[in-house]
Amino acid sequence: MASMRDIKRRKGSIQSTQQITKAMKLVSTVKLQKAKQRAEKSKNYFRCMYETVVSMLAKAGNINHPYLHPGNSEKKGIIVITSNRGLAGGYNSNIVKLITQGSFRKEDVVVYAIGKKGRDALLRYGYSVREDYSDIVEEPLYSDAMEVSKKVLDDFANGEIGEIYLAYTGFKNTVVHEPTLLKLLPVDLGAAEGEASGDAQENRAPMNFEPEDDRALDMIIPKYVTSLIFGGLVESVASENGARMQAMDSATSNAEEMIDHLTLMYNRARQGSITQELTEIIAGANAISM
Repeated sequence: MASMRDIKRRKGSIQSTQQITKAMKLVSTVKLQKAKQRAEKSKNYFRCMYETVVSMLAKAGNINHPYLHPGNSEKKGIIVITSNRGLAGGYNSNIVKLITQGSFRKEDVVVYAIGKKGRDALLRYGYSVREDYSDIVEEPLYSDAMEVSKKVLDDFANGEIGEIYLAYTGFKNTVVHEPTLLKLLPVDLGAAEGEASGDAQENRAPMNFEPEDDRALDMIIPKYVTSLIFGGLVESVASENGARMQAMDSATSNAEEMIDHLTLMYNRARQGSITQELTEIIAGANAISM
């Protein structure tokens, strides 16, 4: 059995850690309230943006535009959104698993990292990280999403990548966060075709563009990509704080259980020490009296 001093030192160490996890839980809770409101207010807009653009292109028929067809390159550009800090449960590792355990070959993946944890993990796995935008993940702005969008679209137009994906954590509620891999370009028209059925598919109106379709798509697609990237950033920030709040709550509860266990061990050791001292005193008194 450990000595009373060792138990007391261990208990003090866990109590100090518990104070830190409590503080981190409170900070994450405050940040979550703001991020949650922002994510919930914007979520419908970004979902509507995705559905509208996909539906519009599905109705438009065959349009010969570079944004609507896979590029000549076999490379897949993946925008990976994680966090700059750990202690958030499986938040970061789940996104990394989407890439490393998915159907993509490592040689074909080009990573545009937003978040140091995802960047570092993918570098350890041997993936190529072309750009690092980790600074924007703390307080994402629409202008930050525009910067990322412009870079990936330029690489797509130049033939350096043939497809664009977005890997982020979707925010469902405070305790449910869903790792998501969304294909941005070329637009997946099959999804829209599958949603339309029967009469709805036969009776849908044709899509006409004003001005010409090429000019219209040159304006629409960058806004579409930027909006989805910004939506992914907003939801990821809310998910990160929710995941960290849960992780710190679990850590605080575990620390409380360990402290209770160590307190019991300390009391037993103290009781044993007192009993031993009493036994020695009585034995000494009996020896003197004899």
